[in-house]
Amino acid sequence: MAVILVIDDDEQICETMQRMVARAGHQGLAAPTLAKGLATLRTAPVDIVFLDVRLPDGNGLDALPSILDAPSRPEVIVLTGQGTADGAATAIHGGVWDYLVKPMSLQETLQRLERALAYRESKHAKDAAPLCLDNVVGVSPGFRACLDHVGKAARSEAPVLLVGETGTGKELMARTIHCNSQRRDKPFVVVDCAALSEHLLESLLFGHKKGSFTSAHADSLGLIRAADQGVLFLDEIGELSLNAQKTFLRVLQEKRFRPVGDIREFSSNFRLLAATNRSLDAMIEDGTFRRDLYFRLKTMEIHLPPLRQRPQDITLLAMYRVGALAQAYSMSRKSLDPEFLEHLRLYQWPGNVRELFAMMETAFVAGWDSDVLYPRHLPSALRVAVARRKLERDGGEDGRPPFPSLPDEPSVFPSPASPEPAHGIAPAPASTTALPPALHADALLPTDPAQLPTLKTFKTSMEHVYLEALHRHTNGDVDRMTAVSGLSKSHLYALLKKHQLPSR
Repeated sequence: MAVILVIDDDEQICETMQRMVARAGHQGLAAPTLAKGLATLRTAPVDIVFLDVRLPDGNGLDALPSILDAPSRPEVIVLTGQGTADGAATAIHGGVWDYLVKPMSLQETLQRLERALAYRESKHAKDAAPLCLDNVVGVSPGFRACLDHVGKAARSEAPVLLVGETGTGKELMARTIHCNSQRRDKPFVVVDCAALSEHLLESLLFGHKKGSFTSAHADSLGLIRAADQGVLFLDEIGELSLNAQKTFLRVLQEKRFRPVGDIREFSSNFRLLAATNRSLDAMIEDGTFRRDLYFRLKTMEIHLPPLRQRPQDITLLAMYRVGALAQAYSMSRKSLDPEFLEHLRLYQWPGNVRELFAMMETAFVAGWDSDVLYPRHLPSALRVAVARRKLERDGGEDGRPPFPSLPDEPSVFPSPASPEPAHGIAPAPASTTALPPALHADALLPTDPAQLPTLKTFKTSMEHVYLEALHRHTNGDVDRMTAVSGLSKSHLYALLKKHQLPSR
C-alpha cells in the first residue's frame, strides 16, 4: 500500500482523489494548504504528492524543493487548473514526475499514478552504485535530481548536453560523468568553443602535417585525435560560428577526419559531451545554430540549477571553499560568522558557484589574520546588494514603505498618458516613495498622542486599504494586481486571504 498526499484547496478534488486512491488499494491523505501539506510530509512516509499550483498560502511550484526534500523523498505530480508553458517548464526542471492540467479523467489520473509508483518501486529496487563525487558539493533537491541524471549518463555512451547559467559547474559535471564512466582512465579533452578562431579551427581539431602552412614546424596530433577512447568536451558550444558547426557535424557523424596537409583519414572513438549557457532552441529559431547539430548533441540533456535555486547548498559550498583555501595556504580552517552566512543566503549570485568561490577567496584574504570571517570581509558590492535586499524585505516586497493610497486616491494607479510638459520643460519623474497629499500624517492620524494606534495596527489597516483599492481598480485580476503592486503571486495570494478579498 502506497501513501498518496493531495495538496489542493478544492475540497471536492481532495475527496474525489482520496476515493480514487482508496479504490486502487492505497492510503490517501489530503491537505488544503502548503503549510499543512509540508507538515504532513515531515511525519508521514508519503510516496506520491499530487500538488496544486495556486494555493491559499502560496505557489505550489515555489514549495517544490521543500516537498522533494521531505524525509520520504516523494515523487510529485502537479495537478493544476491553470497550467502554463512556463509553469510546466519550471515544474519539470524542478524534478516533478508529471504535470497535469485539470480536468483530467479519473482513469487517466490513475494510470499516471500507477506509472509513478512503478517507477518509484523500480528506483528503490535497483540502487545504483554510488557516484564518485570528488569536488561536487550539494544536497538541495534540484541538485540531487541533476546528480541522478549524471549517474544515468555515466552508465551510458550517449552524447550529453549540459545546460546551465555561467558558473553553475557544467565542466565539473562533465568531468563527474567521465570519472564515473567506463572511459574514466582515458583522456578528457576540453575544446573551448568560445576561443576557437576560424582560420585555426581545422588545425586545432584535426591536427596538421609539418610544413602544411607557415607556422607548422612539426606534426600536430589535434584535439579530436587526442580524445580517442576518451571524452571530447565541447565547452560553450553555442559560441561556435555556423561554419565551425558544419565542420563539427561531419566529425560527430562519421568519427573520421583528415589532418591539414595530410592525404589520409583517421578515426577517433571519442564520447561527446557538450555544454552551453545559451538557449540553443532560440538560436535555431534565429538561424544561428544548426538544427541537425543540436539533435546530434542532445541525446541526453541535463539542466544544472542556478545557485539561487539551491539555498540549502550555499553554506556547504562556502565551507567547502574555505576549507580548500585553508589547505592551499597551509593555514588553520576559519569559521564563518552567522551574519556572514546570512549575507551569503540573501545575495542572489548572478555568477552562481563561480562567483561564490571568488567571493569566498576575497573574504579569506581580507580576513587573513582573523580566525572568523565576518560580513566586513566580504566585498562592498555584495554587502550593498544585501543591504538593499534587506530594506526591500523589511519595507515591503516592492521596496516602498507600506503606505498605499486611500480608496479614492487615484495617484497610485498611473494614468495611461503622462501630462504634457509645461513651458517646454520636462516634468520631474514621480517619486515611488513620496506620499500623496491625502496620506500625510495629519490627515490620517489623530492629533492626540494618547489615541495613536500601534504601528502594527496602523500598517495592517493601511495594507487593507491598499488591497481594497488595488482589487477595485483591477477587478480582482491577479495578473494585473501583481503587475501594479510589484508583489509575487504567492505573496499576493497570502495577503488576499489574510484580508478576505477574492481573486480571479
